[in-house]
Amino acid sequence: MPETTDERRYHHGNLRTALLDAAEQRLRATSPDQVTLRDLAREIGVSHAAPRRHFANRQALLDALAEAGFARLDAALRGAVADAGADVRDAVADAGADFPARLRAAMTAYVRFATENAALLELMWTSKHRAGAERIVEAASAPFTLMHGLVVEGQELGALPAGDPERTGLVAFATLQGIASMINGGLVRPELLDGLVETAVEQLLHSAPAG
Repeated sequence: MPETTDERRYHHGNLRTALLDAAEQRLRATSPDQVTLRDLAREIGVSHAAPRRHFANRQALLDALAEAGFARLDAALRGAVADAGADVRDAVADAGADFPARLRAAMTAYVRFATENAALLELMWTSKHRAGAERIVEAASAPFTLMHGLVVEGQELGALPAGDPERTGLVAFATLQGIASMINGGLVRPELLDGLVETAVEQLLHSAPAG
């Protein structure tokens, strides 16, 4: 069967990107079990067989979407941390002086991602724990490694309480996830996001013993 004009337009990887974009938009409006390759093909105007050039089945598409989501989260966190650190280092020369700003930036970036991409984040977490999801687990390790590194650095600086860094990180993550869940559930107004994260950061920093 000859290719349609739309299919020719999606050569060289464009079709894969278009499918992922369409799948994410569908995910925002419905649920993962309502995302199908056939419906997405119809939506972007290609044959129903075309998506299988990139995704063997619906699960492969959802896995790729989750993997890409973790990459985006990692980029958002690293960009926020880098920008915050640069801003403080321009004004203060002391080593470690930029830690509170970088911690605040990372925590704010996570909650913002979680509230702007609620359906995607839920897919990311559920996909991560599915059997055979090694690529997703690997993608998820990048943002977690960044956050773990911040906790360890904060402990070495005396800015965060000593102890198991994984436990400290888990408490911080639970706090952020709680804030995001309340905003997504309509229990808290979105405009309160920055203030709530600021309070969480201050409580975390103040829990360290005074030097």
